Amino acid sequence: MMLVLLLSAVCFLAYANGANDNFKGVASLFGSGAATYRTALAWATLTTLAGSICALFLAQTLLIKFSGKGLAPDALIQAPPFMLAVAGGAGSTVILATRLGFPVSTTHALLGAMLGGSLLATGGDISFAPLLKQFVLPLLLSPVLALLLAALLFRGLMASRSGTAGDDAICLCLEPVNEPVSHAAASAVALNTPAFLVGRQNDCRQSNAVPLIGIDTRGLIDTLHFCGAGAVCFARGLNDTPKIAALLLLAPGFHAPTIIGVVAVAMMLGGLLHARRVAETMSHKITRISHDQGLSANLTTAALVLFASNLGLPVSTTHVSVGALFGIGLAGGQANGGTIVSILWSWLLTLPCAALCAALIYSATSGF
Repeated sequence: MMLVLLLSAVCFLAYANGANDNFKGVASLFGSGAATYRTALAWATLTTLAGSICALFLAQTLLIKFSGKGLAPDALIQAPPFMLAVAGGAGSTVILATRLGFPVSTTHALLGAMLGGSLLATGGDISFAPLLKQFVLPLLLSPVLALLLAALLFRGLMASRSGTAGDDAICLCLEPVNEPVSHAAASAVALNTPAFLVGRQNDCRQSNAVPLIGIDTRGLIDTLHFCGAGAVCFARGLNDTPKIAALLLLAPGFHAPTIIGVVAVAMMLGGLLHARRVAETMSHKITRISHDQGLSANLTTAALVLFASNLGLPVSTTHVSVGALFGIGLAGGQANGGTIVSILWSWLLTLPCAALCAALIYSATSGF
């Protein structure tokens, strides 16, 4: 009975995670108008599912770290009531935030739930050293780093495109150049020397040049934007799936491939059915998003989350993506400070809310 409840709680947490997190990677696509809500959601679902499946092979460190080893006694973290309390406490917190439209961190909720359950179960006898080193520092530093990198990347992208402002297409053209051989013979003969011209297509047309290669920079930016959004969703699936699956890692009768598959499906369903409110917050309320800003935010988020997953650092995709969006908003002078303050408050309340919920669930189930 307890194992059935534990499996249900983990599926509930994965569902809540998908509802709150799946759309975050593609929020800039929807916010900038590069994709409709349905298109962005479909792309997020596909790439997140791919990341979840790859987590089985590429994120073994996170599977072990989020099993709770080092934070609480081994006998406690292998007890189904404790794992049930962690899954239920984190899931309740994330689904509440989703209903209110706040993008919160499942990593943060899991951390709070493990802390609340451990404090109640051990009477305060837990080790805070691994908590600070392995969890708190990455969670605090990652959004700041994302903000700075996204702002710098956006500034660099704008500087590189300043020469083609007002025109979304550049080309390599062949332009005939007439040069007189001498002043005396200028009226009789001319030497036609072809010259290559790289610039905006309008300039090429005005020079009667023959186009050789044309590049639609807006189309190129949109293609890179979609790829960046997919990379963020893939990285999120890769990073978040092990954190949730770890709750079943030490339970008897469960195997890693089965756990990963169940968590991946539950995350997919949560994103498909309940992503709209968080999508509106991420896409339209933090900052106005241009195509270039969206590309900068997505590239920054994907790079940081993939790097953290490879090192086994439990960073929050939410913190990184919101930090990146705020960074591009500041760089473009369009950031919504009021929304950011509200989101920061939701982040601060995530940990104690998850801790309290986990403690209540553990208190109710520890007797079984």
